[in-house]
Amino acid sequence: MTISRRTLLTAGASAGLLTACGSNTGRDDDAGAGPKLSQWYHQYGEAGTEQAVERYAAAYKKAKIDVQWRPGNYDQQTAAALLTDSGPDVFEGSPTLDQIQGGQVIDLSDLLEDVRDDFNPAVLAPKTYDGKVWGVPQVIDMQLLYYRKSLLSDAGVEPPATLDALIDAAAKLTTKKVKGLFLGNDGGAGVLGGTPLYAAGLELVTDDGKVGFDDPAAARTLAKLHQLYTDESLLLGAPADWSDPSAFLQGLTAMQWSGLWALPQVQKELGDDFGVLPFPKDGSGAPAVPVGAYGAAVSARSRHQDTAKDFVRWLWVERTDYQEDFALSYGFHIPARISLAKKADKLKTGAAAEAVRFTGEHGYAQPLLWTPAAQTAYQDALSRIIKSGANPESELRTVVRKVSAELDRVKKKS
Repeated sequence: MTISRRTLLTAGASAGLLTACGSNTGRDDDAGAGPKLSQWYHQYGEAGTEQAVERYAAAYKKAKIDVQWRPGNYDQQTAAALLTDSGPDVFEGSPTLDQIQGGQVIDLSDLLEDVRDDFNPAVLAPKTYDGKVWGVPQVIDMQLLYYRKSLLSDAGVEPPATLDALIDAAAKLTTKKVKGLFLGNDGGAGVLGGTPLYAAGLELVTDDGKVGFDDPAAARTLAKLHQLYTDESLLLGAPADWSDPSAFLQGLTAMQWSGLWALPQVQKELGDDFGVLPFPKDGSGAPAVPVGAYGAAVSARSRHQDTAKDFVRWLWVERTDYQEDFALSYGFHIPARISLAKKADKLKTGAAAEAVRFTGEHGYAQPLLWTPAAQTAYQDALSRIIKSGANPESELRTVVRKVSAELDRVKKKS
């Protein structure tokens, strides 16, 4: 699958320093009408996106913007480039805590002085550190649960509002030809991440920088995911994985966890015979919806930081027409600005409107303090719990120790 915005939402996505970057940055001052800036994007899978961002760049008159489409492992390329003088001036990404603490990106807080409250807080929070904004969110991607209305109705099943109800519904909807639920070919081990914890009323990291799931409720919730994996109501081994809605559309499953990007295709093929839900709550928790957003950031090594900042404000704050176009014309995403999401015609009715509501009421993003090391420790344990039936209590005790040590490490650097 071509890299797309949905990679932000996969549980294992992280940046590294493994891939060398090219030297063609366009950093020269022969542009005539101001400096020449290089702007990096990852390679989108949606047709027309590259042409759109080139059109936006051409409309900016204070500098010549050299748009670079970067195939391959984009996050690793960018992480390496930020350590050199040959990297981008402006780049699409989610600055990591190490990059912020290491002075590799610059503070963009002043760009949002008059509009900060208009950005969805779930996606702005992971780009905020020490009260400062280090990346301006571009669009919102999210995951949600699709269900086939007719199949649920025929089985006498209500759309599940709790995790226990989801497990029961999956069992009742399973027949010889149809499985009740599809969470990915690994039973959800790769995609669910912290979503079940948030649904249980917990979190990955607390506001004061501590482990947010050192609670018996975490083990109880994750144990239920193993139950789903073993009771033969989950679809496993589908032709395509969770991000592709084909298993749902082909009638292989009555319910599927996927992304907002799948909604236009689902609507086209199923009409009104589907609905969408957040991940259902467990115990005293609340429904949860994972959201993610790349942002526009500025390299601290840019020789034209003021111009680069002006370009970011122009494109991602002032040009709301481009922001809506970018979100909804080349795929299906939610604008990062609350006001734009509310007024966009494509998001006003049906499942799309529900998705917008979910992000506002139940959306969460991985916190900035949730580092790749913490992610790896948790993700490995989650996989063992779901797929191998490892003891949730002992697995989570180990994860809590590792994550606590990692949080202590990053807080010492601040």
